[in-house]
Amino acid sequence: MRHAWLITLVTVLVLAPSTITRGQQHAGRHKPKLDEVLQDALASGSGRQLSVIIQATPSGRRAVRDRIVAKGRHLTGEFEGISAIGADVDADDLADLVADPAVKAVSIDGPVRAHAVVTGPGAVVPLDLLRSALGVGNTTLTGRGVGVAIIDSGISNIPDLHNQIAAFYDFTQGGKAVAAYDDLGHGTHVAATVASSGAQNSYIQKGIAPNVRLIGLKVLDKRGQGTTSSVLSALAFVTARKADLGVDVINLSLGHPIYESASTDPLVGAVEAAVRAGIVVVVSAGNYGANPQTGVVGYGGISSPGNAPSAIAVGASNTSGTVTRNDDTVAAYSSRGPSWFDGFAKPDLVAPGHRIVADVKGGTLWNKYKTWQMPPTPGWSGQYMRLSGSSMATAVATGVVALVLEANRTKTYSDGMPMAALNPYAVKTILQYTATPLPLADTLSQGTGEINADGAIALTRALDTRTTPWRVAAVAQTTTFGTEVDSWSGALIAGSTQISNITAGVAVTGANILWGENIVWGENIVWGENLVWGENILWGDNIVWGENVIWGENVVWGENVVWGENVWGDDLPW
Repeated sequence: MRHAWLITLVTVLVLAPSTITRGQQHAGRHKPKLDEVLQDALASGSGRQLSVIIQATPSGRRAVRDRIVAKGRHLTGEFEGISAIGADVDADDLADLVADPAVKAVSIDGPVRAHAVVTGPGAVVPLDLLRSALGVGNTTLTGRGVGVAIIDSGISNIPDLHNQIAAFYDFTQGGKAVAAYDDLGHGTHVAATVASSGAQNSYIQKGIAPNVRLIGLKVLDKRGQGTTSSVLSALAFVTARKADLGVDVINLSLGHPIYESASTDPLVGAVEAAVRAGIVVVVSAGNYGANPQTGVVGYGGISSPGNAPSAIAVGASNTSGTVTRNDDTVAAYSSRGPSWFDGFAKPDLVAPGHRIVADVKGGTLWNKYKTWQMPPTPGWSGQYMRLSGSSMATAVATGVVALVLEANRTKTYSDGMPMAALNPYAVKTILQYTATPLPLADTLSQGTGEINADGAIALTRALDTRTTPWRVAAVAQTTTFGTEVDSWSGALIAGSTQISNITAGVAVTGANILWGENIVWGENIVWGENLVWGENILWGDNIVWGENVIWGENVVWGENVVWGENVWGDDLPW
């Protein structure tokens, strides 16, 4: 049986009533089909206008669209990949949408934001040190032939990125092709971390994959804010034009709070559609890991679309400015799991994201935050800033994905056969399996561990895809960083299940079962006994799971503190 190997590794637990998901708790007292924001709007009876995303049945989408238009409502977009339309409606229309059998779900077209944060003192990590900390300081792989779509605030056309920018589209202006630009600086920093050539600094500060092709899609404005619909449009555009744009990877260093189950979240649906099209999607977990007033670290802060099951959700680690990992920690601000409503164990892994130094060119960040600027090195040109956040960690993971894809595409066996192509699920498996666990972090904070580029490349090259399941040539499941030898996790996380003690070949071969179209979401997710919800967190009577999130031991935050009105305002650090 195709699932037999998985079933033997997982034990299903009977959950106590106190551990039911937030979505299950709310199901009985809220209108179905509406996310939490719209439920509140309907209950308030305010009658105000709302921008929404309406998901419909494929056969009923056109009729739903026509009914909206007939009411005189303004359409803001159409998203065929997830059978949805965007529209401005009155709160009074929500009851009609709920009653419409052709409507599957209605979600707020809310703001999304970049995932960079203001941080205190600490060691800075320039790109040459970053490459060494990932184990790729001397690799000959450069990401050549790999297309990376950066959905962000744009990309500045600077010498370090000029040759890599293949196309640029502005979705703050309807998605039209324009000359590349970035009026914030966030997207340029992300792109440089992935792909800087180092041309402006004697080829010392090179990105992780300096020969990738960059496709820029601007969805964030100069304040780092955008709309869900703009991101949906960009994702739909990239997914539909995957072949002619040559897109292999999408970087999403942005998101919004989770307002509904992943099964109805339109951002999650668009990400899953991209993955099914064969694109690896790397997303930031969010920067809601600590109480902004007290600094207390807490759980449940994963943002959307970091809750997409098939995406690679990345949290931020702090390398302390060293190559070795014995002093690495999960950054306090990095969002921890589980995800709201579904209880998914996210992030999938963590990557260096603290005080990363990379290129920018003007923009809001450079102009407003002089203390983030890095002093120029004699003989170098350009502008460099240190930024922190899961945004930066996501860029790191995207660069590693590009190296893995190049390693896969350039591998030929002794009989002349090329290596079979890795699908997005296999790539995710390789990154999780080779990650090195941080000893002071639990699963909900770090996933399977800190990303290990050297190990991921080694495992990719060791795979023999000519057999079923794939075999793995002899490969040490450890990686040396400086003088330190770190073991791979040898584990995967799918939904709310951690699977350990599985061979690499079986893990990669079976990846499609874990995250592919057959994944079971929601109430039927399998809970494995090996998943530790943090040694200091008691999953049962002593954890409050529902209206509140536990932040540290015996510290409770109400939902309005993290996901309340402050998220909707101009609360960005710049």
